[in-house]
This record gives sequence, structure tokens and C-alpha cells, in this order.
Amino acid sequence: MELVVIGLSHQTAPVSVRERLAVVPTEIDARLRALVELSGVSEAALVSTCNRVEIYAASADAGAALGSLREHLRGQATGEEVDAHLYQRVGREALHHLFRVAASLDSLVLGEPQILGQVKQAFEVARRARTAGPALDFAFQRAFRIARKVRRDTGIARNPVSVSAVAVEVARQIWSGFEGRRVLVIGAGKMADLAARALRADGATVAVTNRTPARAEELAARLGCAIEPWDDLAGALVRADIVISSTGARQPILGRELLERVQRSRRRHHLVLIDIAVPRDVDPAVDGIEGIFRFDIDHLQAEVARNRDDRRQEADRAEAMVHEELARCLASMRGRGVGPTISALRARYLTVARAESDKALGALPDLDERGRRVVMALAEAIANKLLHAPQVALKKGAASGDGDSLLAAAQQLFDLPAVEAMEPEPADEAAVDK
Repeated sequence: MELVVIGLSHQTAPVSVRERLAVVPTEIDARLRALVELSGVSEAALVSTCNRVEIYAASADAGAALGSLREHLRGQATGEEVDAHLYQRVGREALHHLFRVAASLDSLVLGEPQILGQVKQAFEVARRARTAGPALDFAFQRAFRIARKVRRDTGIARNPVSVSAVAVEVARQIWSGFEGRRVLVIGAGKMADLAARALRADGATVAVTNRTPARAEELAARLGCAIEPWDDLAGALVRADIVISSTGARQPILGRELLERVQRSRRRHHLVLIDIAVPRDVDPAVDGIEGIFRFDIDHLQAEVARNRDDRRQEADRAEAMVHEELARCLASMRGRGVGPTISALRARYLTVARAESDKALGALPDLDERGRRVVMALAEAIANKLLHAPQVALKKGAASGDGDSLLAAAQQLFDLPAVEAMEPEPADEAAVDK
């Protein structure tokens, strides 16, 4: 059983492509059930965030699994050509990719803290849907462990910076601060919450609105913000200077017609729209409206690049830690494969030795009990002597890069059953969010 991953991210695809494959939370269970019905896919988990859409799967036939998963993603893209943007990894490379994603080394904002929670949530959803089994459990628990170690032992996550924080920084630079400015936060999810917190901390006058009033009321009460009614979204936009939008809508909620009306009421005064949602909340067609300045998640790259340069040294330390954990993980996988193979090899040799000693004893009917024990012990001693060299070689190979090839050779030479490399290990209780 091998781990495979296929997907796209901010590094390989613009937001216009990513939003076509994004999966809203209410659709994930059904999508997971569809994934494990695909050819070659035994287990599946789905990570869908504003910066990536990735499918992690366990398969006994990696080629078949990747082929069917690629076809599945093509079908979800609704007319968009996605092949050029997709990446895929198998085995060691897939595990390495998962470790880097969980440790926030592959994030748009290096060291941002949200991705670990998002990966944990993706795994928990897959586990509840019964599409994650022992292979994915092994891989994800190891990923959670190295992610926590990176956060604890490096400075990559000090003064954590999220996509929301970068959006706030962009807004601050455009207006040279927030004094006298009114900010409207659209949405009440995690990203909207983080943006509202950062804005309030910087002294901005913040109002929140959400399609579900109770969610907006909860966020406003928690942060001490004003509330704008959803059914007067146009009026809220007229009253705002800066809008930060992060909803789970499948289609843009701020279109050209709406914003043209808003700008007429505002007399074309500048309105900054920062869209951190995927799929996007703001229709790119608004770019031609006088006074509108639109930024989506791809526009935040310059600010993110500065953040990445500041954290590069700590990121290098984190990368080294990920490689060390990967080596330990692979050695552990090989070790768990060696034990059952050695047991099967011993059973095969000893079965032959006992069968041959029984034949010899059958030809010596007058041999006393002591003599019978000597013959049986001799047969087992010969078998153990012959077993010594291959056992030592298999154990040494488990600690090196030769383990997989030696295991395969032993299984083929002695007609032994193949052993799964990824088997369950005790659950890591600390890997689950408290």
C-alpha cells in the first residue's frame, strides 16, 4: 500500500483555477465517498483551502489510483484545463510533501498557523467518513508530529502571520493606516475572524456582515464590532472604505452591477476590496469601475515574499527537521515490514527442517527417544544456521535504503507473502486539536 497525492496549489495554479476545484465543507463527505470508489483508491482524504486542493490516497496500485484521480479532478474543473497545474507524488515523495504542507513550509505565508488545523480537520473528516484507514492514519499522524516539532523548536511560527494578516497589512499600506477608516468584514469564518481581530488591534472601526445573522452576531459580540445586516449589503459597502471578504460562496457575491450602484452612491470615492476567499467573492469584472481597487489572494504574493525572506533561515532549519523525520518514518515502515518477513522466513525453514527430520525418524524406527530428540535438534540447528545470514541482512537493510529491495528479493526467492509497508501504529493523542 503506497501513499499518493495529487492536487494543485498557489505555487502551480492561479486562483481562477484553484476556485474551480475548491470543495465547500458540505460537499466533502460525498466527495470522499466518490473517491474511494475510483479504480486503485483504497483510502482517501481531501484538503481544500484557499491556497490548495489536494487528494491524499492509499493504493496498492499507485499508477491506477493517480490515473483515476486525475480524471476525477478534470471532471470537477467544469471546463477549465487543469492538467498543466496538477502535481502528483508517490511513496516517499508523497510523504515528504504531506510533512511540508502540515509544517507550513509549502504555504503561501511561510509559517502560518492555520494549515496544520486545516490538515487535521481534513483527516478527521476522512476518518469520520470511514475513508481513512491505517495507511493514511500512519502518514497523517507522523505529519502532525513533525509539524508540532517544527512549531516548537524553530522560530518559523513566531509572531505568526496568516493570509488574513497579510491582507490587513496590504490595506494598511494603501490607506497609510486605519485612522478614520471604516472596514467591512464579509464572512464569519476563521479567516474573517482573524482579519477582524487584526483590524481591531490596529484601531480600525470594524463592522461585520454574514449571510447567517447568528454567525455575524457571535463574531461581533466576541470582538466588540458593529454588525451590518446582510440584506443591506449595498448600504454597508457605501459606508465602508475597505472591504475584506472571506465567505464560502460558490459564486461571487460582489459583482459589477452591485458595485457600480455602490460607487454612484459613493461619488466614485476610493473603495479597496481585498478578497481572500477561494472561490473568489469579488468578480474580477469590477476592475474597470472608477475608484475600485481589487486585490485577491494572488495579489498578496509580494507581501508574502517579504515575509518568506524574513523567515528563510528558520525555514531552512525546519526543512532539515522534516528530512530527519522522513528518514525515521521510512526506517520505521521498513522495520515493520522486516519483522513479519523474518517470521515467515523462519516458519518456512523450520517447517522444512521438521518435515525432513520426521522422514529421517521414519526410516529409523528402533531409535530411542534421546536419539529422536538429537535428530530433531540437528535439523532445527541447521535451519537456524542457514537463517542467520538472511536475517542479519534484512535487519541491516531496514536501517538503510536497501530495505525495500531486500524485502522484495526475500519474498520472491522464498515465496513469502508480501507485507504491507504502512501498518497501523498507536494513535498520537496530541495530534488531535483540543
